[in-house]
Amino acid sequence: MPTMVNVHEAKTHFSRLLERAHAGEEIILAKAGRPYARLVPLASESGRRPGRLAGRLGIEFFQPLPEEELAVWEGK
Repeated sequence: MPTMVNVHEAKTHFSRLLERAHAGEEIILAKAGRPYARLVPLASESGRRPGRLAGRLGIEFFQPLPEEELAVWEGK
């Protein structure tokens, strides 16, 4: 269950709330006692990271496709 925090408290303890959100907690910011915004960690924390797979592309990857294969990709 998300924690609800009013705007005044959020301004006072913003750094702490950021740390809690970064740790995975969902925090609802409230204005006049009504939910107003949600503080959540970024989706990029899900483990996607460029270059995490080993290996390299060979030079053939960058060569143009043969006409027959290109025709298949283009639906001809």
